[in-house]
Amino acid sequence: MGTTTEDLTELNAKIDHLATQVQFVVDEALVMRGRRQERDELIADLTPIANQAYQYAVKQLEQVDEYASLDDLTHLIKKLVRNLKNLEELVDSLETFKQLIDELTPITQASVISLMDALQDFERRGYFGFIRGGSKVIENIVTNFSEEDVSALGDNIVLILQAVREMTQPEIMTMVRNTASTVREEEIPDRITWRELIRQMRDPATKKGLARLMLTLRSVSGTAPMSEE
Repeated sequence: MGTTTEDLTELNAKIDHLATQVQFVVDEALVMRGRRQERDELIADLTPIANQAYQYAVKQLEQVDEYASLDDLTHLIKKLVRNLKNLEELVDSLETFKQLIDELTPITQASVISLMDALQDFERRGYFGFIRGGSKVIENIVTNFSEEDVSALGDNIVLILQAVREMTQPEIMTMVRNTASTVREEEIPDRITWRELIRQMRDPATKKGLARLMLTLRSVSGTAPMSEE
């Protein structure tokens, strides 16, 4: 009697285990059926899109058929595959360049702001107005001087600069200033006698001025001034 009970217990255990396995198989079958159903639905949804993409690709390839063939496309794909490492390095370089741009952007913005402030300061000081006036001067020169005049100016520019250098010497500028001040400030009497002129001639400063005047006139005539004994 005890043996029969043990056999029943063992049989029940086997039945339960078998039922568990059957249930597992059923669950797996249901899962596989669900997946198959989802796959079928996905295929059904993608099929029209794939057909449209295929038709579009065929249409586009027909337009470039005279420029490229299937062999050209295959060669391009093989070349891209062979250069995947180079493409990866190129992408890394682009990323590094982008990081550099991101780091330099604040500095560039600050530089632009500083440049704008400097330009505003130049405008306030009148530099740009001076440049505009200088452009008008250049325009007048171009308008009133021919190419031959400019060429002649270039040939004599050294002499002109030497003359300007001599004219800007301190003693020359002092003489010009004193002459201008005398002409502007000194009043010439209405009646000048010969006696007064002779008395002025005895003044050492007047003699020195006359000597300079004579030397100047001699230089204007193109003759070298005589050496003083």
